[in-house]
Amino acid sequence: MIADAARSRDIPYEGLSGRRVAVTGATGGIAGAICAAAAAGGASLVIHGRDAKALDRLAATLSKTGAEVQTVPGDLADEARDVAEMIAAAGPVDVLINTAGVYTPGTLLSVDVDTICQDFDVNAASAIATMQAVLPGMNARGRGRIVNVSSGGGSFGEGLATGHAAYAISKAALNAATVLGAASARGDVKVNAMCPGWVRTRMGGQGAPRSPEEGADTALWLATLPADGPSGRFFRDRRAIPW
Repeated sequence: MIADAARSRDIPYEGLSGRRVAVTGATGGIAGAICAAAAAGGASLVIHGRDAKALDRLAATLSKTGAEVQTVPGDLADEARDVAEMIAAAGPVDVLINTAGVYTPGTLLSVDVDTICQDFDVNAASAIATMQAVLPGMNARGRGRIVNVSSGGGSFGEGLATGHAAYAISKAALNAATVLGAASARGDVKVNAMCPGWVRTRMGGQGAPRSPEEGADTALWLATLPADGPSGRFFRDRRAIPW
């Protein structure tokens, strides 16, 4: 499956041409790979990031490919609703990919509740806000794709990651929001979650076995699902995994 993912990176992902793709946390490693592939596939982009300068640099790089790029700066820890409204105001969103995330190590007894709430705000509540902002428009138009970048660390079926409780709790909540989002979708609107695996990013570290492009592949696959594709599911390497 990883070999298939590697081959798929050599060509633009079908189905993105002419689509408006919104990406939260766009300056991260996995998100950057998603944005690059979407631009190569002919999409226009609405990119969000907390660091306005890094966001502008990414926009400049993507624009060199000929892609139309709009930027939405903001801190999801306390501005999630404003960010979501700006994303929706940028124009009809065909694809929303929620990649924004933070990671705090520590067990349930070693992490204070304020930290857990902060991780929840970024990893789960911000995705809920963006879904609430764009899903009604997708339903009205009868088509759309929402992809929430989650983690196996938030999976009950794979075993919640006890060593990073704040992260696990928030990702489990994101998984729940994905199921509820899929239940609220109408027509050819699909809402799914995915786990990118352990990826070489600022969060994952340089010792991780996967490249950002490998981590991005399943998100892009879900963003370009055909009308008969799945919804309300959780995936890794394009294969369903347990919630």
